[in-house]
Amino acid sequence: MPAPVILWFRQDLRLEDNPALTAAAAEGPLVALYILDETRGLRPWGGASRWWLAESLQSLEKELRRKAVPLILRRGPAAKILAEVIAETRAKSVHWNRNYEPYAIRRDKAIKSDLARRGIEATSHNAALLFEPWTVKTQAGEPFKVFTPFWRSLQTLPAPPRPAPAPRKLDKAYKQPRSDKLADWKLKPTKPDWAAGFAAAWRPGESGARLRLEEFLAGHLAHYHEKRDRPDLAATAQLSPHLHWGEIGPRQIWHAVKALEIASGDLVPGRAAEAFLRELGWREFSHHLLFHWPKIATEPWKPDFRRFPWRSDKAGLAAWRQGRTGYPIVDAGMRELWGTGWMHNRVRMIAASFLVKHLLIPWQEGEAWFWDTLVDADLAQNAASWQWVAGSGADASPYFRIFNPVIQGEKFDPDGAYVRRWVPELAKVPAEFLHQPWTAPPTLLAAAGVVLGRDYPEPIVDHAAARARALAAFEKMKR
Repeated sequence: MPAPVILWFRQDLRLEDNPALTAAAAEGPLVALYILDETRGLRPWGGASRWWLAESLQSLEKELRRKAVPLILRRGPAAKILAEVIAETRAKSVHWNRNYEPYAIRRDKAIKSDLARRGIEATSHNAALLFEPWTVKTQAGEPFKVFTPFWRSLQTLPAPPRPAPAPRKLDKAYKQPRSDKLADWKLKPTKPDWAAGFAAAWRPGESGARLRLEEFLAGHLAHYHEKRDRPDLAATAQLSPHLHWGEIGPRQIWHAVKALEIASGDLVPGRAAEAFLRELGWREFSHHLLFHWPKIATEPWKPDFRRFPWRSDKAGLAAWRQGRTGYPIVDAGMRELWGTGWMHNRVRMIAASFLVKHLLIPWQEGEAWFWDTLVDADLAQNAASWQWVAGSGADASPYFRIFNPVIQGEKFDPDGAYVRRWVPELAKVPAEFLHQPWTAPPTLLAAAGVVLGRDYPEPIVDHAAARARALAAFEKMKR
């Protein structure tokens, strides 16, 4: 029998447009392996990520089973598990798709060196990005620090390769190693089951990602540039967790949008397609930053911010986490996060700004909470986005911008539908007072069944005072 080939699945849980799978399948009979390595990087996967991973692995198992290939599940340090599986199967080579987090780069280099010494060929591929982080450079050959020129440069590069279809046929290795049972990993919460609402909001897996993209392209892309900032409307793609886990790749999305733009003519305005693809560009930019400045995950990208006078505020942090700040748009977002594992992007910016600028709580506290509660928690995007909001990140200009949560709520949730859904105690408050209920006449609040301080909190901080305090903190940092 020919020697088997190990396909090491990581954050590429799909069969289509999977270059490692395509290469491995062409080389020999497969051992499809997923390793749960809880020694990974800065910290293990957060709770919401573990829920998604369980669902996605279950979906991948079904897809592979249709092609008569089992998914082997093993738990432990990746280098150790790979060595064991190679010994059990006598595999001749290993294929995987690259991750770009600092720990993954170090780990993969060490594994490649070790396998080479043992005569095992190891090949890595790109399935996660449109372009490798080292290929997008300034004219001086340096990495970009500002998004707009990065995006312009990216668009001048040759189009990313067209996505390859899933292999029509897969051959499984004659000798398959033992596999853990997915249920034994206990990835999902039970007591309490705080993820009970996730299943209604999401369909993890490659087929769910494909369906999500198809529905977005058919029903929402044409108006994306006009409605994407409205959390009260189903106007965004919500593909971020599927992209993070590799159930769909950016090349698939890029070419699907380009094909639709060509086929539909005026039905999909160029501005809509540009605005949507630009979001893929922001994702690329975040990975670009993490690759070139790996400390961005934990330290301020702008050195000046090491002197920023952050505050310790346990009560404020708890109120923010629980969606009890007294600012309805902030609280709606934090409750949407807890209920679904996701938050609308505009509201993420508002909620993040409130934490770091109204409360002066370090951005790392917010990043850690998002890491645990987001199903799309991604080290590059999480860290880069939090630093952008805090003002300490790349392209964070003006760094002292402070969102007014009342104005933001009135502008992007004008009828209050988003707040009414996630903050139901305010459901009967008229729209003119919904985003600042403390300004409503007490009789009106009483008629709506609301007593501030009992049914819904008073604001934990005054916006004007918080803004003045934040600006003073920025001045102190500069001095």
